[in-house]
Amino acid sequence: MATLYMGGTPETVGRYVLFSGDPWRVNVIKQFLDDPQEVAFLREFNTCTGTYKGERITVTSTGIGAPSAAIAMEEMYACGMEVAVRMGTVMSIQDDMLGQFIIPIASMRRESTSKTYVEESYPAVADLELVNILNQTAADFGKRSLNGVSCTMDGFYTQMHDSRFSKECGRDLSRVFEELRALHVCGIDMESACMLTVGRLMGVKTAIITMVTVLENLKETLKGQERADAETLLCRVALEGIWRYAQAHRA
Repeated sequence: MATLYMGGTPETVGRYVLFSGDPWRVNVIKQFLDDPQEVAFLREFNTCTGTYKGERITVTSTGIGAPSAAIAMEEMYACGMEVAVRMGTVMSIQDDMLGQFIIPIASMRRESTSKTYVEESYPAVADLELVNILNQTAADFGKRSLNGVSCTMDGFYTQMHDSRFSKECGRDLSRVFEELRALHVCGIDMESACMLTVGRLMGVKTAIITMVTVLENLKETLKGQERADAETLLCRVALEGIWRYAQAHRA
Protein backbone atom coordinates (compact mmCIF):
# COMPACT_ATOMS: atom_id res chain seq x y z
CA MET A 1 0.00 0.00 0.00
CA ALA A 2 1.37 3.41 -1.00
CA THR A 3 2.10 6.04 1.65
CA LEU A 4 -0.54 8.70 2.23
CA TYR A 5 1.08 11.87 0.89
CA MET A 6 4.07 10.72 -1.19
CA GLY A 7 2.76 7.57 -2.84
CA GLY A 8 5.84 5.52 -2.02
CA THR A 9 6.12 1.80 -1.31
CA PRO A 10 8.98 -0.44 -0.11
CA GLU A 11 9.26 -1.64 -3.71
CA THR A 12 9.66 1.84 -5.22
CA VAL A 13 11.90 3.49 -2.59
CA GLY A 14 15.56 2.67 -1.95
CA ARG A 15 17.51 2.43 1.33
CA TYR A 16 19.44 5.60 0.43
CA VAL A 17 17.33 8.76 0.13
CA LEU A 18 18.26 12.29 -0.92
CA PHE A 19 15.87 15.03 0.18
CA SER A 20 15.49 18.32 -1.67
CA GLY A 21 13.35 21.20 -0.48
CA ASP A 22 12.53 22.33 -4.01
CA PRO A 23 10.44 19.75 -5.93
CA TRP A 24 11.93 20.90 -9.23
CA ARG A 25 15.49 20.28 -8.01
CA VAL A 26 14.57 16.59 -8.16
CA ASN A 27 14.37 16.99 -11.94
CA VAL A 28 17.92 18.39 -11.95
CA ILE A 29 19.35 15.40 -10.12
CA LYS A 30 17.44 12.94 -12.32
CA GLN A 31 19.85 13.75 -15.17
CA PHE A 32 22.66 12.15 -13.14
CA LEU A 33 20.71 8.93 -12.48
CA ASP A 34 20.51 5.87 -14.67
CA ASP A 35 16.98 4.75 -15.51
CA PRO A 36 15.15 7.16 -13.15
CA GLN A 37 11.61 6.01 -12.47
CA GLU A 38 8.95 8.40 -11.18
CA VAL A 39 7.37 7.18 -7.96
CA ALA A 40 4.85 10.01 -7.62
CA PHE A 41 4.53 13.81 -7.73
CA LEU A 42 1.90 14.69 -5.16
CA ARG A 43 1.56 18.11 -3.49
CA GLU A 44 5.13 19.28 -2.75
CA PHE A 45 6.53 15.73 -2.84
CA ASN A 46 8.28 14.84 -6.09
CA THR A 47 9.82 11.37 -5.79
CA CYS A 48 11.86 9.24 -8.16
CA THR A 49 14.21 6.28 -7.83
CA GLY A 50 17.14 5.42 -10.06
CA THR A 51 20.68 4.12 -9.92
CA TYR A 52 23.96 6.01 -9.61
CA LYS A 53 27.12 4.02 -10.38
CA GLY A 54 25.09 0.89 -9.73
CA GLU A 55 23.61 1.98 -6.36
CA ARG A 56 19.84 2.34 -6.03
CA ILE A 57 19.00 5.82 -4.71
CA THR A 58 15.70 7.60 -4.18
CA VAL A 59 15.41 11.38 -4.54
CA THR A 60 12.42 13.21 -3.12
CA SER A 61 11.33 16.70 -2.09
CA THR A 62 9.93 18.13 1.12
CA GLY A 63 8.72 21.58 0.17
CA ILE A 64 9.43 24.40 2.62
CA GLY A 65 9.49 24.00 6.37
CA ALA A 66 9.71 21.41 9.11
CA PRO A 67 6.12 20.05 9.07
CA SER A 68 6.33 18.74 5.51
CA ALA A 69 9.96 17.63 6.03
CA ALA A 70 8.80 15.44 8.92
CA ILE A 71 6.09 13.93 6.72
CA ALA A 72 8.72 13.12 4.10
CA MET A 73 10.97 11.49 6.70
CA GLU A 74 8.06 9.46 8.09
CA GLU A 75 6.91 8.17 4.72
CA MET A 76 10.38 7.35 3.40
CA TYR A 77 11.07 5.52 6.68
CA ALA A 78 7.83 3.57 6.22
CA CYS A 79 9.21 2.49 2.82
CA GLY A 80 12.50 1.23 4.27
CA MET A 81 14.85 4.25 4.22
CA GLU A 82 18.08 3.66 6.18
CA VAL A 83 20.23 6.67 5.18
CA ALA A 84 18.98 10.23 4.62
CA VAL A 85 20.81 13.28 3.26
CA ARG A 86 19.08 16.63 3.00
CA MET A 87 20.48 18.72 0.15
CA GLY A 88 19.24 22.27 0.26
CA THR A 89 20.05 25.95 0.25
CA VAL A 90 20.92 27.93 3.35
CA MET A 91 21.26 31.51 4.56
CA SER A 92 24.77 32.09 5.90
CA ILE A 93 25.65 34.31 8.86
CA GLN A 94 29.25 34.48 7.56
CA ASP A 95 29.86 36.81 4.62
CA ASP A 96 32.67 34.71 3.10
CA MET A 97 30.53 31.61 2.52
CA LEU A 98 28.43 32.61 -0.50
CA GLY A 99 28.65 29.81 -3.04
CA GLN A 100 30.26 27.42 -0.55
CA PHE A 101 28.88 24.50 1.48
CA ILE A 102 27.62 24.38 5.04
CA ILE A 103 27.52 20.79 6.33
CA PRO A 104 26.41 21.23 9.95
CA ILE A 105 27.31 18.86 12.73
CA ALA A 106 24.20 19.95 14.64
CA SER A 107 21.32 22.39 14.51
CA MET A 108 19.41 24.53 17.00
CA ARG A 109 15.79 23.35 17.25
CA ARG A 110 13.90 26.63 16.89
CA GLU A 111 11.21 25.04 14.75
CA SER A 112 8.19 23.52 16.45
CA THR A 113 7.65 20.22 14.65
CA SER A 114 10.49 18.28 16.31
CA LYS A 115 9.01 19.20 19.69
CA THR A 116 6.04 16.99 18.86
CA TYR A 117 8.47 14.04 18.71
CA VAL A 118 10.73 14.58 21.71
CA GLU A 119 11.54 17.14 24.40
CA GLU A 120 13.69 20.14 23.48
CA SER A 121 16.76 18.91 25.36
CA TYR A 122 17.18 16.09 22.80
CA PRO A 123 19.91 17.26 20.39
CA ALA A 124 19.63 17.56 16.61
CA VAL A 125 22.96 15.99 15.63
CA ALA A 126 24.21 14.74 12.26
CA ASP A 127 25.81 11.36 11.64
CA LEU A 128 29.53 12.18 11.74
CA GLU A 129 30.59 9.51 9.25
CA LEU A 130 28.19 10.96 6.69
CA VAL A 131 29.43 14.49 7.50
CA ASN A 132 33.05 13.48 6.94
CA ILE A 133 32.27 11.80 3.63
CA LEU A 134 30.32 14.85 2.44
CA ASN A 135 33.20 17.12 3.48
CA GLN A 136 35.66 15.13 1.40
CA THR A 137 33.29 14.99 -1.54
CA ALA A 138 32.80 18.78 -1.49
CA ALA A 139 36.59 19.23 -1.35
CA ASP A 140 37.04 16.90 -4.33
CA PHE A 141 34.65 19.14 -6.27
CA GLY A 142 36.76 22.17 -5.34
CA LYS A 143 34.57 23.71 -2.67
CA ARG A 144 35.00 24.63 0.98
CA SER A 145 32.64 23.22 3.57
CA LEU A 146 31.93 24.68 6.98
CA ASN A 147 31.03 22.34 9.84
CA GLY A 148 29.31 24.20 12.61
CA VAL A 149 25.95 24.61 14.27
CA SER A 150 23.04 25.79 12.14
CA CYS A 151 19.68 27.09 13.31
CA THR A 152 16.29 25.96 12.05
CA MET A 153 13.37 28.38 12.33
CA ASP A 154 9.74 28.46 11.25
CA GLY A 155 9.20 32.12 10.33
CA PHE A 156 10.87 33.23 7.09
CA TYR A 157 9.31 36.71 7.07
CA THR A 158 9.36 37.05 10.85
CA GLN A 159 12.89 35.77 11.53
CA MET A 160 14.94 35.62 8.33
CA HIS A 161 13.95 38.32 5.81
CA ASP A 162 12.19 41.67 5.95
CA SER A 163 8.81 42.01 4.29
CA ARG A 164 6.38 44.88 3.83
CA PHE A 165 4.32 43.53 6.74
CA SER A 166 7.29 43.00 9.07
CA LYS A 167 8.37 46.59 8.46
CA GLU A 168 4.84 47.88 9.11
CA CYS A 169 4.91 45.96 12.40
CA GLY A 170 8.26 47.49 13.35
CA ARG A 171 9.96 44.11 13.55
CA ASP A 172 13.76 44.45 13.91
CA LEU A 173 15.29 41.32 12.38
CA SER A 174 18.83 42.54 13.03
CA ARG A 175 18.44 41.31 16.60
CA VAL A 176 17.96 37.75 15.34
CA PHE A 177 21.21 37.82 13.39
CA GLU A 178 23.13 39.53 16.20
CA GLU A 179 22.05 36.81 18.63
CA LEU A 180 22.95 33.99 16.25
CA ARG A 181 26.38 35.49 15.55
CA ALA A 182 27.00 35.69 19.30
CA LEU A 183 26.10 31.99 19.52
CA HIS A 184 28.51 31.19 16.64
CA VAL A 185 25.71 29.84 14.48
CA CYS A 186 26.83 29.49 10.86
CA GLY A 187 23.55 29.36 8.92
CA ILE A 188 19.76 29.44 9.08
CA ASP A 189 17.24 27.18 7.37
CA MET A 190 13.73 25.81 7.91
CA GLU A 191 14.14 22.00 7.89
CA SER A 192 17.49 20.67 9.12
CA ALA A 193 16.97 20.46 12.90
CA CYS A 194 13.69 18.63 12.47
CA MET A 195 15.15 16.12 10.00
CA LEU A 196 18.23 15.47 12.15
CA THR A 197 16.08 14.93 15.24
CA VAL A 198 13.54 12.67 13.56
CA GLY A 199 16.25 10.74 11.72
CA ARG A 200 18.18 10.01 14.89
CA LEU A 201 15.01 8.91 16.71
CA MET A 202 14.30 6.53 13.81
CA GLY A 203 17.83 5.14 13.79
CA VAL A 204 18.30 6.51 10.26
CA LYS A 205 21.79 7.82 9.44
CA THR A 206 21.08 11.47 8.64
CA ALA A 207 23.14 14.44 7.52
CA ILE A 208 22.66 17.83 5.89
CA ILE A 209 24.55 19.37 2.98
CA THR A 210 23.55 22.91 2.06
CA MET A 211 24.74 25.41 -0.51
CA VAL A 212 24.95 29.03 0.65
CA THR A 213 22.86 30.98 -1.85
CA VAL A 214 22.01 33.99 0.36
CA LEU A 215 23.56 35.98 3.19
CA GLU A 216 21.64 37.24 6.21
CA ASN A 217 18.42 39.08 5.38
CA LEU A 218 19.23 38.52 1.68
CA LYS A 219 21.81 41.32 1.69
CA GLU A 220 23.66 39.38 -1.00
CA THR A 221 22.43 36.49 -3.14
CA LEU A 222 23.49 34.18 -5.94
CA LYS A 223 21.44 34.97 -9.03
CA GLY A 224 20.80 33.74 -12.55
CA GLN A 225 23.23 31.24 -14.00
CA GLU A 226 25.48 31.44 -10.95
CA ARG A 227 22.60 30.27 -8.77
CA ALA A 228 21.64 27.52 -11.23
CA ASP A 229 25.24 26.28 -11.41
CA ALA A 230 25.51 26.27 -7.59
CA GLU A 231 22.35 24.18 -7.24
CA THR A 232 23.53 21.72 -9.89
CA LEU A 233 26.81 21.34 -8.02
CA LEU A 234 24.85 20.76 -4.81
CA CYS A 235 23.00 17.89 -6.50
CA ARG A 236 26.20 16.34 -7.83
CA VAL A 237 28.04 16.52 -4.49
CA ALA A 238 25.08 15.17 -2.52
CA LEU A 239 24.59 12.29 -4.94
CA GLU A 240 28.28 11.40 -5.02
CA GLY A 241 28.49 11.70 -1.24
CA ILE A 242 25.63 9.33 -0.48
CA TRP A 243 27.04 6.90 -3.07
CA ARG A 244 30.46 6.97 -1.35
CA TYR A 245 28.78 6.25 1.98
CA ALA A 246 26.97 3.29 0.41
CA GLN A 247 30.24 1.95 -1.03
CA ALA A 248 32.02 2.24 2.33
CA HIS A 249 29.31 0.15 3.95
CA ARG A 250 29.11 -2.30 1.09
CA ALA A 251 32.83 -3.00 1.56
